[in-house]
This record gives sequence, C-alpha cells and structure tokens, in this order.
Amino acid sequence: MSIVTNFPLSEKSVEEFIRILLPEGMDKNIIAKAKNINNTIEIEVEIDGKKGIMIEEDFEHLVEDQKVIMLKGTLLKAYEKKYPWGSLIGVRPTKMTRRFLNMGFPKDRVKKLLKNMYLATDEKIELLMQVIETEEKLLNKERMNMYIGIPFCPSKCRYCSFASYEIGSALGRFYKGFVETLLEEIKLVGELSREKDFKYESLYIGGGTPSTLTVEDTERVLKAIHENINLSNLKEFTFEAGREDAITREKLEVLKKYGVDRVSLNPQTFKEKTLKDLNRIFNREHFDKIYKDIKELGFILNMDIILGLPGESIEDIFNTLNELKKYDIENLTVHALAKKKGSPLYRENFVESEVERVLVENKIKELVFEKGMKPYYMYRQKNSLDWGENVGYSIPGYESRFNIEMIEENQQTMGLGGGAISKSMKKESEYIDQITRLVNPKDPALYIAEMKMRHLKKIELFSE
Repeated sequence: MSIVTNFPLSEKSVEEFIRILLPEGMDKNIIAKAKNINNTIEIEVEIDGKKGIMIEEDFEHLVEDQKVIMLKGTLLKAYEKKYPWGSLIGVRPTKMTRRFLNMGFPKDRVKKLLKNMYLATDEKIELLMQVIETEEKLLNKERMNMYIGIPFCPSKCRYCSFASYEIGSALGRFYKGFVETLLEEIKLVGELSREKDFKYESLYIGGGTPSTLTVEDTERVLKAIHENINLSNLKEFTFEAGREDAITREKLEVLKKYGVDRVSLNPQTFKEKTLKDLNRIFNREHFDKIYKDIKELGFILNMDIILGLPGESIEDIFNTLNELKKYDIENLTVHALAKKKGSPLYRENFVESEVERVLVENKIKELVFEKGMKPYYMYRQKNSLDWGENVGYSIPGYESRFNIEMIEENQQTMGLGGGAISKSMKKESEYIDQITRLVNPKDPALYIAEMKMRHLKKIELFSE
C-alpha cells in the first residue's frame, strides 16, 4: 500500500483504519488531495478506482489532524460503507465530543460535525450526548482516583488481555511476594500522597481477579489502605469481585468491614457451554448464592456481559438479557467483544459471532428501561465489532465516578500493583491536557523486582 497526500499524516494510523473498517482496501494505493477554500477544507480521495469527496469547515486551529479525520471518512464514502459509528474507532468519543463543546461549539454544531465529518448515525450521536449530560454532573478535576491491580485469576479467560496470570501457573509462585510488595507500595504511596496532599475521590481494586486474594490477604491489603491512605474525600470504593468461583461470603464480609461499597459479579453470558469453552469457570448455583450475599450485605452491584462471544447466537444473547431481569442490580456494563492482541482468542484468529445489531440494541434498551437505568459512560475499542461500543448503564445516582473519570481521562490516577497505570496531567492548551503515563509491570516477578525503582519514577511523575 502506498499513500500519497499533499498534507502530513501517520500512514500507520490510516493503514490500521483500513485494516479494521475497509479490509477490501488493504494493499490498494491511495491518492488524497486537500484544498483550503474560503474557510473550508475539501478532501478528494481516490482508491481502487473509487473516488470520494468531503467538504467541512476549517477548524484546524482547534482540532488536531482534521485533514486525516476527513480522509478516513472520505475513504468510507469511496467504498459506500455505512457504519453506526462511522469513522470513529479506537477513540473515546465522549472525550472528543466534550472537547468540542468546551471549545464553545453549540450542541447542534457538534452533532452536525459528528454526522457529516465522522459519519456517525443520529442514534449514536444521541447516545453520546446523553452520556455527556450525565458525566458533566459528576466530573471533578480537583480530585484524583486510585487503582490497585491484582494480576492473578483462577483461570485465564480466552478473550482477556488484561494483566492476569493463573494462580495455579508457574507465575502463581510469586503470589506471596506480590502481596508483600503491594503492602510496601501502599505504604510508600501513602507517604507520597500525604506529602502532596492528594485527595482521592474514588478507589478501585481490579485485575485480574482481586478476589483471588485469600481472605487473610484481602484484609491485610484493605487494612494497609486504611492505615496509609487518607480516604476522607472518598466517594466510592470498588472491589471487582468479578468471578463467582473466587468470591465467598467471608471475603464479602471483609470488604464490608473496610468500607468497600461497590462490587462486580460478572456472568459475561449465562450460556455455560460458552464460558467453559472460554476457560471461565462458572457455577450458576454458587453465582446465585453470592448474588444473595452481596444484596444482603448492602453493596452496590454491577454485572458485565459481553456481546459477540464465539459460538453464541442471537437467541443466546437474548437468553442472557432475559436472565439479567432476575437480578436486582444498580449497574450493568455491556461490552462488544474486541479482538485484543494480548488475548488467546486473537492468536487463534477467531471469528466473532454474527449478531443482528438492531434487534440486540432494542432488547438492551428494553432491559435497561425496565430496570430504570440510563447510559452514563461509554467507550469504543478499535478492534471491537464495527457497530459496537462498551456502555455502562446505571440507576440514576449509582453511577461509577471511577469509570467516568478513567474513560474521560479527566483526573490524575495513582496506580499500584500489577499492570496499574499512573497518570499525571498538565495543561497543554486551553482545551487539551498533556497526559504522562507510568506503567507498573504486569508480570508479578518483575513487579516485585522493580517496585521501588518504579516508585522513584512515580515521585518524579507527580513532582513535575
């Protein structure tokens, strides 16, 4: 493939776009010309004997890479491709849309841009606007969030690319050393947080599967957090229990004792054969028992499901959605399956299940309406189903601030544990923050070896 333009671009970005949304355009030559005429930009594209054109208002002084954005949309026009999200892949659509609004663009003008330049449908644009309306009430740039990663799982799900290792694998022998190192890191971060007077609004323990921790170690970690971190500004404390095979009533009682107020219990699907094929252990009887324990103890409860799992029909998806009606949950997160490069499924070059988008989306709308939920955060993954997005639904008042702040990248993040990412922010321009990231090692052995050195870098990160 060769790309000839009269404006600068990242060829890799365009090639990835074509690979995902226009595979028939792979290895085809592209000629693109841009003209600036009377405060407008005109892009003409020729590829594989096909032509496309797009004209839009010139606001390059506000939006980085406007010509490249238009090029991608014009490629879709050349092939007469129509996707619900248009050319929007691998982005945080709400973050981008909020930036337009913060720049002073009227709401109607932003909708027009999303429709004409990004080629998104009216339905997806309305979803964006609804989510942003909720987010604006909760975003708080004056605070921070904390994430603690526990990189162990009972088994490795084949769709997963997160920092997680089977507790029974060779790396499981580093479990004890990981816990001791995490306790030490919590103490060091506590010292740094007091010195900088960091105010944490949300704390999220994820993974992996945090409930892989033993009862004793769960208590040790939570106790260390209370002893070292100032939690007086905390508005939510989440523990991603996630898998029923790793959680017990005793662990839940420890969580409650130390102020955890939110947990997840994630079926992903209620078709047990699918879960077995994905190497995910699931016992429906125990799942229901843990659900009852969670409700009795008074936690705010989230459940996750994934659409498009291998081998699942639309009837299987409908069955999962119908089963969810049986549970009294405050939050529901609906994921579109993504081909994540770090997952076994990606290496196996699997084919996603064909799902009828409109029928599934209508069924989801029916479910969340029945539960009194509204969408409150969302994001896209570049390798997800072409129409898909990950959407969090919540009963109003039960939204997860952590989820919103992480997707919008509005707050600084203090990351501890395996694979955790710390983020510091400083103003790059009036509307854009420069984000600097520091990643803890995923591998527990490497985390143990490098924690103190990484902490020194963390001190530098938050001292700029």
